[in-house]
Amino acid sequence: MSLDKTLLLTIAVLFAATFVRSALGFGDALVAMPLLALLVGVRVATPVVAFAASTIGITILLSHWRSVDVRATWRLVAASLVGIPFGLVLLKLAPEAYVKGALGALLILYGLYSLIAPRLPAVRSDWPAYVFGFVAGVLGGAYNTNGPPVVVYGALRRWPPEHFRATLQGCFLLTGLMILVGHGVAGLWTTEVLRLYLYSLPAILLAIYLGARLNRRIARETFSRVVYVFLVAMGALFLFG
Repeated sequence: MSLDKTLLLTIAVLFAATFVRSALGFGDALVAMPLLALLVGVRVATPVVAFAASTIGITILLSHWRSVDVRATWRLVAASLVGIPFGLVLLKLAPEAYVKGALGALLILYGLYSLIAPRLPAVRSDWPAYVFGFVAGVLGGAYNTNGPPVVVYGALRRWPPEHFRATLQGCFLLTGLMILVGHGVAGLWTTEVLRLYLYSLPAILLAIYLGARLNRRIARETFSRVVYVFLVAMGALFLFG
């Protein structure tokens, strides 16, 4: 595949992933990582998606910061910071085939969970935030997929929609910036990574705008189910392809 074609496909993938994140509040890495890993490999895809995710989080949070659940956010973020180094070690040392397999299994499990939506008991205590945050940090450091544990925790806490979306952005932004710095320390900020991100930046900003407009117009449940089916299909491609 030529470099120009790779660049165009990367821009298209990041546009789609950003659109999903802007419309739903999460899911950008789960959409972007499988496709970009196929295009450029996991070790390039991971920091590119981290750059994009930080950009998305800053932009969305600027207009929703008042709805953030601060107590939940700091617990999740603190635990995530502990988990991130473990994820970075996993990324550096684990064979890429195992990384792809783990990512595929994660996508399938999360997609099926979201489609079936079992009515799990509500969590009233604050301490599970540390467990979910640690798992999010490990997954974020390794695969940029810190979203699922935080989303599941928010569902278990029965956050109202406005707090759910805003608190996710607060968690994703703070942990995402730490993950991004960790990638830099680990030597993953290569020329190729920066080039792919900078060329994709206009498409990312456009997708944020369009996703926000869709968020106000389309039925959230219908759009979510389409995304989850797509995630299960991508997970199967990674796991069995």
